[in-house]
Amino acid sequence: MWRTTPDGALWRATLTPDGPATARIAVRRDGVHVEAWGPGADHVLAGVPDLLGARDDDTGFDPALHPLVRDAHHRLPGLRLTRTGNLWEQLVPAVLEQRVVGIDAKASWRRLVGRHGLPAPGPAPEGMRVPPPPAVWAEIPVWEWRAAGVEGQRADTIRRAALVAHRLGEDVPLVETRRRLLTVRGIGPWTVAETTSRALGDADAVSVGDYHLAHLVGWALTGDRTDDAGMLELLEPWRPHRQRVIRLIEITQAAHAPRYGPRSPRARPLT
Repeated sequence: MWRTTPDGALWRATLTPDGPATARIAVRRDGVHVEAWGPGADHVLAGVPDLLGARDDDTGFDPALHPLVRDAHHRLPGLRLTRTGNLWEQLVPAVLEQRVVGIDAKASWRRLVGRHGLPAPGPAPEGMRVPPPPAVWAEIPVWEWRAAGVEGQRADTIRRAALVAHRLGEDVPLVETRRRLLTVRGIGPWTVAETTSRALGDADAVSVGDYHLAHLVGWALTGDRTDDAGMLELLEPWRPHRQRVIRLIEITQAAHAPRYGPRSPRARPLT
């Protein structure tokens, strides 16, 4: 769970192999300052460089292949692809985001973590909770999912993933992580890309199946909308840095892109 406080600090509550932890991240003129509390504090502190993109490697990336990408890269020379290192805590939100608008997925996540998570250690902002471990997600009853606005298909996917979470989170090559995720029924290429890009800094992740993303990439690079196949063809010259190109386009072009078609329907408001 993340929270931004009025002083501009970013708070993170997470479950590490050593236990729950809370981190406070503040950006100042002299650098990034991080404090951490809880049994997992040392683990969180050790992961700060990855969280800031220190391990991101853009070797071989050629922004000059397209003028828009070149200009975006020039505007954002310090862009880094970050990694949280916690696959499970990125997988569950990604599944919750399947086929619904982001605001509803976030509301479901907050409700479920608020009810089943652990209190965040240290002087965390009021109400912050540490997301529960896979075993707890696997045991959430059906009425709790419904109360959180999550239908059976997404709930079942999370439960199935929870049963094999120990295998999904193992330190294996990225291609193997992708393969293992795809073996869970209900997890497809879109969910894999969203998960690996957030958790593992996957520089080549492409969220195939995202209606708006394909149109955004097509409009940015050609001036016309496109579908998933067209998006993949347009991004192919940048492999294995397709996620890097997508991120540059999203940051610099999303606010200017035309809207195509209706948004996903809103779920009923949570009470």
